[in-house]
Parts: sequence; structure tokens; C-alpha cells
Amino acid sequence: MAKSSADDKELRRACEAAIEGTKQNVVMSIRVAKSRGIWGKSAKLGRGQMAKPRVLAISTKAKAQRTKAFLRVLKYSNGGVLEHAKLYKLKHLSKVEVVTNDPSGCTFMLGFDNLRSQSVAPPQWTMRNVDDRNRLLLCILNVCKDVLGHLPKVVGIDVVEMALWAKENTSTMPTQQVDLQDGPVKDAVAEGDMKVTVERELVSQAEEEDMEALLGTYVMGISEAEAFSERLKRELQALEAANVHVILENESLVDEVLQGLEIATNCVEDMDEWLGIFNVKLRHMREDIESIETRNNKLEMHSVNNKSLVDELDKLLERLCIPSEYAACLTGGSFDESHMHQNIDACEWLTEVLQSLEVPNIDRSYANMRAVKEKWAELDRMKNNFAKRASEFLRNYFASLVDFMISDKSYFSQRGQLKRPDHADLRYKCRTYARLLQHLKSLDKNCMNALRKAYCSSLNLLLRREAREFANELRTSTKASRNPIAWLEGPAGPNQSVNNTDTSTVSEAYAKMLTIFIPLLVDESSFFAHFMCFEGLANGNKTGHVDDVDLGIMDIDDNNTNDGKKSSDLEALNESLHELLDGIQEDFYAVVDWAYKIDPLRCISMHGITERYISGQKADAAGYVRILLDDLENKISLQFSRFVDEACHQIERNERNVRQAGVLSYIPRFATLATRMEQYIQGQSRDLVDQAYAKLVTIMFVTLDKVAQADSKYEDILLLENYAAFQNSLYDLANVVPTLAKFYHQASESYEQACTRFISTIIYTQFERLFQFARRIEDLMYTNAPEEIPYQMGVSKMDLQKVVKSSLSGVDKSISTMYKKLQKNLASEELLPSLWEKCKKEFLDKYDSFAQLVAKIYPGKTIPSVSEMRDLLASM
Repeated sequence: MAKSSADDKELRRACEAAIEGTKQNVVMSIRVAKSRGIWGKSAKLGRGQMAKPRVLAISTKAKAQRTKAFLRVLKYSNGGVLEHAKLYKLKHLSKVEVVTNDPSGCTFMLGFDNLRSQSVAPPQWTMRNVDDRNRLLLCILNVCKDVLGHLPKVVGIDVVEMALWAKENTSTMPTQQVDLQDGPVKDAVAEGDMKVTVERELVSQAEEEDMEALLGTYVMGISEAEAFSERLKRELQALEAANVHVILENESLVDEVLQGLEIATNCVEDMDEWLGIFNVKLRHMREDIESIETRNNKLEMHSVNNKSLVDELDKLLERLCIPSEYAACLTGGSFDESHMHQNIDACEWLTEVLQSLEVPNIDRSYANMRAVKEKWAELDRMKNNFAKRASEFLRNYFASLVDFMISDKSYFSQRGQLKRPDHADLRYKCRTYARLLQHLKSLDKNCMNALRKAYCSSLNLLLRREAREFANELRTSTKASRNPIAWLEGPAGPNQSVNNTDTSTVSEAYAKMLTIFIPLLVDESSFFAHFMCFEGLANGNKTGHVDDVDLGIMDIDDNNTNDGKKSSDLEALNESLHELLDGIQEDFYAVVDWAYKIDPLRCISMHGITERYISGQKADAAGYVRILLDDLENKISLQFSRFVDEACHQIERNERNVRQAGVLSYIPRFATLATRMEQYIQGQSRDLVDQAYAKLVTIMFVTLDKVAQADSKYEDILLLENYAAFQNSLYDLANVVPTLAKFYHQASESYEQACTRFISTIIYTQFERLFQFARRIEDLMYTNAPEEIPYQMGVSKMDLQKVVKSSLSGVDKSISTMYKKLQKNLASEELLPSLWEKCKKEFLDKYDSFAQLVAKIYPGKTIPSVSEMRDLLASM
């Protein structure tokens, strides 16, 4: 016993060391003989695998308001030291079960409710003996009861046996109290102090006293439980036998009860028959009542239906009735302005009634009634008659309005007075019938085509008359002298005159024509689109003169705004606008032709003005105006192309002239033309001018080459003089115009090439023998060694001496002669200094090459040095 106590103390100290730092009290610790279960990843054991013997320790930890209890599993490390393996919270302990497969009773399982949702077997341990098992389980139960306030379910354990064992072994169960620290679950528990005292007994003192009083009646002590249990069994058997005997003695009473039950059964059967009879009678009564209710319901339904039918027929008759005031307006009323309100009301009523008599606004059965069909046919005839009368009136009305304005000359421009067209009164009178047109479209769409054609035809006459009178007076009142100069033809010289007459009034007149009439045409197009009911296509008007409020138009049919409808309406609108404005472009063309005759270059500014107006027309209703402006722009472009083609013909006529020297006439004239063209550029007309530049300069260069090739002797002289003149005259413009800059560089390259050829010809002519001798030596160097060349025929040292003597004796005279030839051939004295400098440089380069050949092939021979020759040229 002393040895066992020493082992327990040693085991407790080992457990305390294992959980040191957790601030927990070890209540009890005990060794386990065998264990089975899942011990976590650190044990590396599978389900059902036997684990090494372990130690179980029960500890508690006191918190501020409650106490926690834990079951710790400790294992031995490789060094024989206990270490923490697993941790269970006793608050989750739900069942304690002794395994029946173990005859010794030392194996038990602990069921934890937090393991039910996991595929984990309950932990199972086998203790060394029953005493160890009882000590551990009793400690667990006491801790659960006193510390946690609940008891787990106990299965397979005799509670009485446990109580007797606890009483006998109370002295052997010491109270253990140690302060330890625990950490997180499965590794450590939170900090806090914990104390618990193990209960010595499983039952209370009162329960024990009740048991002793019960046993005292049988003259037995508390320790004679088995004898007490055997006696209770014998008494139970005696009581059961007495119960059977009593039942047999009361057989007569049972017979009387059975007879009473039979009589009661017969009464119940009789009552059941009577109830069946009553049930049949009640069923027949119920059927009769249901039949009566059905007939009543049908009568009520017929009454309700008849009343509803009368109401519906009254409503239908009300629809079919034509008010007298509307009938008068629709069949023969006047369309004067004073009666328009009555006409509009009648149209609205007629539209509403016709729609109400059509499916689905009316039931199909009503629509098939003869009275409804006849009334609908009558209303349709009335509608067609009204639409025909209204259309005829409006066609005549439009024609009469325009005829009145055309007959009054005060509406148009007159001599000495430009008159801006004013259609305010015309539009005001038309607005009176805008709503009528809207209803006519709703009643009969086919009549709108004829009305639109009549309106376009009448207004087209007025617009063309206004444009013609305005254009005629505009041309008459504009004072501008013609510019008759042939820009690129005629002699060039100091007496050349260029007509610098100011023709800006021509562009201003054209701009005034567009300023007056383009907004007017856009307004008329937009007004026409609104007035003639092209829904959704008259929006976006930029001038702000016409809108829906002015017309007083409301959308009657909102379903006409889909894409397909809009596309068809747009096509119809464009056709109508073509009829409205067709022919007015001729007056704009007349102004363009007039401006071209005065100054063709004004096409540039007119092109820019037109482009500005094109970019400003965005609305659908302005579609034909855009087409008019596009045609006008093409007309201006064609006129300007005509001027450019004529200028090209003027340039090409230089080919047919006799031999020409000096600068051709069209070279300086083109610079004047380009300067004037740049002054006229406005807006987007840059492309037009650049195309003209490209065409003109290309023809100029081609013609120059052809003229120069006519006389090969003076070809290079003519080329370099004209290319130089082209560069000098266009230097300023080339710095700001990219297109001219490109041709400027092209002329510069051609000038350099012509200069090189001309100078080489001058030098070669004067020093022909010298440089021919040098060329012969260079040819021999391809096939002979340098030391062999002096022995070749024609290039010996004697031949060299003759060539040098004949060419370089009196070299100053030869150079002077070369300068005189250069001066004689050049018509432009400004080019002489630069060309002479190039000629001297070229001669020095050639002579330097000759001197190097002589030094290489004829080492002992001396000729005038390059420096001497450079000094000689510098003095010239």
C-alpha cells in the first residue's frame, strides 16, 4: 500500500511537470493498461490500432464566474518523460459506458457530444484493475456533478456496487490540489486558477438513511444487499400468485359484466339502424335542397346576365349614335378658320369611335353583329368623304396662298433693294390647319401624299422665284472688276503687270446668298416635316425658328416611332423635300458662274464657305439642303479644276515656242498665283489648293524638261536658271505650305544636278587633254602595276611632259577663258558668283586627283602644285 501511494505521488508529480505553466489543479492521475481510439496526428495511429500505455489526469481550472474541468491524456516520450497528448473538456461528456466484451469490467468508453458529428470513435481505455476504474469514474462523476452541475449517462455499471465501493475506499482517495496552467483546447487551456474536492460518496446522507430504515424492517444491515435483493424477488412472486387467485375467485362477476356488455351491444346495433334510416332521409332532403338552390342560382344568374346585357347594349348604342353637331361637320361643314375648332372636335370623335369599334377595343362577338358592321361602314364612308373634302380644300388653299404672294412684287428683291424672304405670314396661316392634317393622317394616310405634293409644288414656285430675284439683284448690285490676266502665260520681265484688283465682294456676295437662303431652306424643310406629320424626323433643327409648340401638333399615334417606320418616313420625307427644293440650285450655280468669270481664284474662298455650311447641317429635315450644298461644292470644285486645267494648257504652250533662254515666264508667274491662292484659303479649302499646286508644279517641271531638251547645248543652263528662279520666288511660301515645300526640295535637287553637269562641261572643254590623260592612266591601273604604266604607249614620261606643257602653260588665261564662258552662257547675273565658286572648287578637286596620280605613277616628275593652283584661282 505504501508503495502504491508512493507511485501515485510520483505519477502526480510527473503529470504536474507535463502540464506545468497552465495554472491548473491536478485532481487525480492514473495509469492506463491499454487504450484504443484516435489520438490525433501526433500519435500516427489508425482506427482500431493499439496504442502505448498512457496516463489519464483530471484537472480543473477556476475562472472568474465558473470552473472548467478537463480530462488530459499524457504519453511517455522516447526518453520516458510524460508529455501532453490530447485534451477533452468534461463539459462535453455525455455518456460513461463499461464495455461488456471485457469480462474483467476494466474497459470503458467515454462519449463526448462534440464528437458525434465527426467520424471518430469514442475514446476507450482498459484500466489495470476494477479499483483503478472505479477511482477514475467516481472522480469524473463527482467533478461533473459538483463542478459542472450535470451528470453523464452511466451504462453497464451497478450504481449500488459503486456506492458500496466508494464507502469502503473513502480513506484511500486523497484530495489532490495543485495550481497549474493550461493552454488552448487540444494543446493548452486558458489561464486561471482551479480547485475541486472529490466527493467520497455517490449518494447523499438522506438517501442513505432512507435505505437503512427500509432494510431495518427486514432486520438487515446496509451491507446485506444481496440477501435483501433475493428476499424482494420472492415477495414479488408471492404477490403475482395472489393476484391470479383473486381473479379466479371473481368469475361470476365477470359473467355478469359480459351479459351487460351484450345488452349494450344490441342497443347500439338498434340505434345504428335508426341512424341509417335517418341518414337516408336526410340525404334525400339534402338533394332536394341542392336542386332548389341550383334552380335559384340559375335564375339569379339569368337575371344578372340580362341586366348586364342591357347595360352593354345601352353602351353599344351610345357608341353607335352619331351626335348631330359632329355629323353636320363631317358631312358638309365649312373649313374656314372660324370653324376649325368644330372640325377638330369632330375628327377626334370620329377617330375615337372608329378605334372603339375595332378588335381588340371591342369584343369580337360585338364586332360581328350586323348593327355594328353597318354602323362601322357608315362611319367609314363619312370618314372618307370628310378626308376627300378636307384634302381638296387644303390643296386649293396652299395654291391660293402662294399665288397671292407671287402676284405681290413687294415680297421679292427689286432693283436697288435686296429683299430677305419672309414666310412668317405664310407659316402662320398654315399652322391653322396643322391639327387638321394630323387627324387626316390618322383617318386616311393615303390622302397625305397628294397634300404633300400640292404643298411642295406650290411652295417650290415661291422659293425659286425668291432665289432668282435675289440672285439677279445680288449680281447687279455687286461692283467688281474682272481679272482678265492669263496667270501663267505671256512674256516675263520687269514690265510684267499683275491685276491686283480686289474681288472680295464676289466672295461676300456668294456668302450673303448662302447666309440668306440656307437657313431659309432648312427652316422650310423642318417646317414641312412638322406640318406634314413626319413624326420623329423634324427634331434637331439648328436655327430654332420652327418647333412643335409653333405648330400646336400633338402625337396622336405614338406607335409610329419604331425603326422601320422611321426609315420609311425618312425616305418619304427626302422625296418630298426634293420636290420642295428642286430647281433652286440653278440660281446658286448662276452666282458661282458669275463669280468665276470675275475672278476664278474666288472659287477657293467659295469652297471654304460652302464647306462651313455643310458641316452645320445635322438634322434629318436638312437632308436635301446637305445634298444641295454638296452639289454646290462639286460645282465650285469643277470650276476651279477648269481654271487649273486652263493654267496647265498655258504652261504646255511653252513647248511649241521657239528656243527659249533664261527663266521661263510661268516660273515667276506661278509664285504670284500661289501667293494670291494662299490669300483666298478659308476653312477646308486647303486640300483643293494643294491638289492644284501638285498638278500645276508637276506640269511646270515636265514642260521645263521638254523645253530644255529641245537644245542639248543649253539644256543644263536653262534647267539651273529656272530651278533657281523657282526656289527664289517660292522661298517664303515653302516655309509655311508643306505641299510647296516638297516641290521646293525637288527643285533644289534638280538644280544641283544641272549645276554639276554644266560646270563639268566647262572644265572639261578648257582642260580636255589634261583630264583625258588622267583618265587614260586610271584605266591602265586596272590591268597594270603602277611602275609599268610609264612604259606604256601614250602615257610615258615624255607624253606627260607634253600634256602638262600644252595644258598648264598659260593656265591663268585658260581659267579666265573658263570664267568668260560661264558668264556668257548665264542669263541671270545673280547665279554667276555662286556658280563660279562651284566651278573653282570642282576644278581644284579634279586637279588634286591628277596631281596624286602623277606623284604615284611618275615619282620624279614635277608639276604645278595644288596650292599654287588654289592661289591662282583665288586671285582670279
